[in-house]
Amino acid sequence: MSPLFTPARTRGFLRATAAAMALSSVLLTTGCGSSEESGRDAKATAAVPTGFPITVDNCGVKTTYDRPPSRVVTIHQHPAELMLALGLKDRMVGTAFPDSAVLPELKKDYEAIPELAKKEPSFEKILDAEPDFVYGGYGSAFAENEGRSRKAFADAGIDTYLNREYCGKKQVTMEDTYDEIRTIGKVFGVPDRADKLVADLEGRVGKATGKVEGEPEVPVFVYDSGDKSAFTAGGKSLGTELIRLAGGENVFADLDDVFGDVSWEQVVERRPEIIAIYDYAGAGSVEEKKEFLLSQSALADVPAIRNKRFVVLPLTATLVGIRSAYAVDDLARGLHPESFR
Repeated sequence: MSPLFTPARTRGFLRATAAAMALSSVLLTTGCGSSEESGRDAKATAAVPTGFPITVDNCGVKTTYDRPPSRVVTIHQHPAELMLALGLKDRMVGTAFPDSAVLPELKKDYEAIPELAKKEPSFEKILDAEPDFVYGGYGSAFAENEGRSRKAFADAGIDTYLNREYCGKKQVTMEDTYDEIRTIGKVFGVPDRADKLVADLEGRVGKATGKVEGEPEVPVFVYDSGDKSAFTAGGKSLGTELIRLAGGENVFADLDDVFGDVSWEQVVERRPEIIAIYDYAGAGSVEEKKEFLLSQSALADVPAIRNKRFVVLPLTATLVGIRSAYAVDDLARGLHPESFR
């Protein structure tokens, strides 16, 4: 096949041809009378979903939706779980980059959706799924150096949305999680479902924070990965907010990023009493991480190491998505176990 007629372009040509033929048919029948024209106008108006068109500004990219997207590819797990929690399985034509065990109540639906890649799929692989919307979880979903920039998708006629944690402007809070859910609910024409989901998550957070209210803050070090240095959650991450809500304090909240590297000397200096281990595929098991930390003589006097106090969180639960409310409860129980007896 000539490069000028790739499968995606061929499909676009066929769709354009079909649209042109439909338009010609309409033009040929314009003389059929005002009553028929009124009927057609009424049908066209009825076809526009309630609440549309809408315009959304996402990380500086403004997109106007005339109707909800109908063919969605999610890159990274937390956008996929959010979509499924909103009952949007029928709109999803592909997922990619699973990094934690899927929530049990969503597992069956998640596995029914085609997996395009174990990591971020190529631009061409995504085009093959014929999406009209791509929802990315990390900034790498739209890596320009890998040909997946948001402009590249826009040029192909595909709308995009990036999880707001990676807009990179400020520290992310639980309000951003709730806003993310409501925005996606609005884009897909299911705002009532979004409001109901937010109310449930707010209730979960409220119960956990109520249990630890008034307790002293516990210093927490987040260990994502790393051996020569430690890759940890910084001040702009949702993880910092989750720790605060659970009655703790991220010892690297002053790190001006979502994630970043710190030295082991810094970890020793800040004397965390709890280590929160992020669990996800491809970075070693939880047991391997614990074994590594406990084997480092330089860390022997760190209170969390000396007392072997660890809290394990799926990475997906620490991101802007439906699991963050669950993470607050898990953290609170690990930081203040006496409050839950």
